[in-house]
Amino acid sequence: MESFFKLKENGTKASTEVLAGLTTFFAMAYILFVNPSVLSQTGIPAGAVFLATVFAAAAGTLVMGLFANVPYAQAPGMGLNAFFTYTVCFALGFSWQQALAMVFLCGIINVIITVTKLRKALIKAIPSSLQNAIGGGIGVFIAYIGLLNVNLLNFDAGVPSIATFNSPALIFAVVSLLLMVVLVILKVPGAIFISIIASTLIGIPFGAVNLSSISFAGVENSFAELGTTFGAAFGSAGMGSLFADASKIPLVLMTIFAFSLSDTFDTIGTFIGTGRRTGIFDAADERALENSSGFKSKMDKALFADSVATSIGAVFGTSNTTTYIESAAGIAVGGRTGLTSVVTSAMFLLSIVLAPVIGIVPSQATAPALIIVGVMMVSAFADIKWSEIEEALPAFFAGLFMALCYSISYGIAAGFIFYCLVKVLKGQAKQVHPVLWVVTALFLLNFIILAMI
Repeated sequence: MESFFKLKENGTKASTEVLAGLTTFFAMAYILFVNPSVLSQTGIPAGAVFLATVFAAAAGTLVMGLFANVPYAQAPGMGLNAFFTYTVCFALGFSWQQALAMVFLCGIINVIITVTKLRKALIKAIPSSLQNAIGGGIGVFIAYIGLLNVNLLNFDAGVPSIATFNSPALIFAVVSLLLMVVLVILKVPGAIFISIIASTLIGIPFGAVNLSSISFAGVENSFAELGTTFGAAFGSAGMGSLFADASKIPLVLMTIFAFSLSDTFDTIGTFIGTGRRTGIFDAADERALENSSGFKSKMDKALFADSVATSIGAVFGTSNTTTYIESAAGIAVGGRTGLTSVVTSAMFLLSIVLAPVIGIVPSQATAPALIIVGVMMVSAFADIKWSEIEEALPAFFAGLFMALCYSISYGIAAGFIFYCLVKVLKGQAKQVHPVLWVVTALFLLNFIILAMI
């Protein structure tokens, strides 16, 4: 164990790594409840999503630990699951099988980007202001979804207003939100996970939880449901029909690009934001990230593990698997090597015993997680120079359109279009990376096609 994970070299010991792995798991275990509640709205069986979440998280985190030897955990990403459900399936009309096929292709694309110099071109093409706007915009988007999921907002003739708190369900939703806020503010370890469990118990007297539905046959049923999603991405309803309609191919390509873009920069931001400060990654890793191909640094290996996990998750039946910022919780207690990730992976597998109770968790208990995670993601807006209109304008439209248009891809499109427009008006068109020009042109082509359909 010492020689494989190089514990002494990284200034840690086995007991510290185990504690870090447990801490990371409980910090992000809420995804076991939230992901099924989000993705099952598309028609994917909730039990299957639960197991797909477990297997994707366990496999991706294990690869991260054994191949890259870094203390990061993976699971289906918040924001990306919302994009899968509310944009790809609901707004754009793709089936969940087709959406899984796109997620699988996204993983393959990210693998290619990771092992070749295409990664350098992609990273350099998008200015940091737009990267931050995309991250913050996704935060606004998923927080907005959380508010809608428990009906905290009403719409009268299209005008939003605060709900009238005259029903037990709404009061319960507010109590759940306040409980999560308190635990997060007090920095209770595993605050989101604990809040979901506590809120579910509180929901019993509110009539929001049906205890009679608990059955230990749930695990067996979940495995049976997994049979409908495992490999569905490659069936006739998935990959077999994804490119069948020629008029929709630009839309398909744009959607895959949106998946890939969000996944890639969310992961890179997590690595750089937490790894360099603690010494897990250093400046050499970042230079290797931008200038090399292959696996010449720990970050190269970590990005490869992240990309592989996305395709693995799609095979089982879940949206993009990505590296979780909650890994910082384990790093904060001393996690420095892949042993931390191995422990977290084992905990995800053990969580299969929770399958019987997954179905009783009400939306009022999980929606606050969307809101709180959204608040955390909005912090990316802080790195945008809002006082400079040339930078603020594209960032504003990128972030705003994600929520108001209920679409991450439309937000990205708006940001790219306004960025290119600003550069042209200022006579700085040559500063726009060719990759960005191509992608923006594809976005515009997509809007033209949609207008003609």
